[in-house]
Amino acid sequence: MSVNPPFRADIVGSFLRTPALKQARAQHESGVLDADGLRAVEDAEIALVVAKQADAGLQLATDGEFRRSWWHFDFFDGLDGVSVVDQDHGIQFTGVETRKRGLRVDGSIGFPSDHPMLEHYRFLARTTSVQPKISIPAPTVLHFRLESGAVDHSVYDDAEDTFADLARTYREAIAAFYAEGARYLQFDDTAWAYLCSEAELAKARQRGIRTDGLAERYAALLNDCLAEKPDDLVVTTHVCRGNFRSTWISSGGYEPVAEQLLDVVDYDGYFLEYDSERAGTFEPLRFLPEGDKVVVLGLITTKSGELEDTDLVAKRIDEAATIVPLDQLALSPQCGFASTEDGNDLSDEQQWAKIREVVDVAAKVWG
Repeated sequence: MSVNPPFRADIVGSFLRTPALKQARAQHESGVLDADGLRAVEDAEIALVVAKQADAGLQLATDGEFRRSWWHFDFFDGLDGVSVVDQDHGIQFTGVETRKRGLRVDGSIGFPSDHPMLEHYRFLARTTSVQPKISIPAPTVLHFRLESGAVDHSVYDDAEDTFADLARTYREAIAAFYAEGARYLQFDDTAWAYLCSEAELAKARQRGIRTDGLAERYAALLNDCLAEKPDDLVVTTHVCRGNFRSTWISSGGYEPVAEQLLDVVDYDGYFLEYDSERAGTFEPLRFLPEGDKVVVLGLITTKSGELEDTDLVAKRIDEAATIVPLDQLALSPQCGFASTEDGNDLSDEQQWAKIREVVDVAAKVWG
């Protein structure tokens, strides 16, 4: 196993919400349970999920995103100048639509010193004896998900006019998490996968997004965010193709973005989904430069409870290793198990069997 993250056996971050947590959230929303009562339940359930990760053999731990409703909205809603608002539609997945919520930029974007996820990290760090990992949505997600008219033009001329403030905001966020002791940070990102999908690019253009050259502009934005990253902080990204109630959004291999994403952006590691034919081949991995960067292969699906053939998973890792050196590869589930509090369609028992599968295959391949 690798000493530093990303580990040979790693995870994206979220876990199925427990019955106790779901009950507490429902009671809080109905007014039966106050904020302190909800927090006490969250604390207890996070301590349990942290212990389960250690029992499964992982060398890192997340809080399962147990304090979040959405993987991205909760973080964005805590920023200055950004609001989560009701709208007339949700995000369309294959056969299902999310709740009708969206983002609005109504002020200068900034990172407040009391952002709630800083306390989330503090609790996680106090609770685990292994490497704590915190994930936040990438700045590209905010831009790509903005609807036409979602930016207050008295603040910014257009959506891309936010990039300078977004970069400053993320530099401040990175510095704040680092000051709390964080050494493993992940940017969750759907935008790069959408840039690989002609269907999603067409939808983006309908929202008023200029898609020509967008990969290059996103790479510049992300490098601006990472410009002051301390040397001993590992920042990875997870490129997500959509993960809501076991459904998906994007299809298309990584070829259109691979050079910008893997070679140009200064990430330390990349969690790439490879659990279905929608992701294409390993060939785009040729753009990963030799050195310390790591690609974490998402070969174990979180969209169903059926376990993979471990020999086949190992064979696919060997296949990827014909393009990228084996010591620059690792293994994880393709996504989290609950990108929203709704969760995917598998049981708690199946979820943990998947995690043990990742650990077992990694030990078999890397020793």
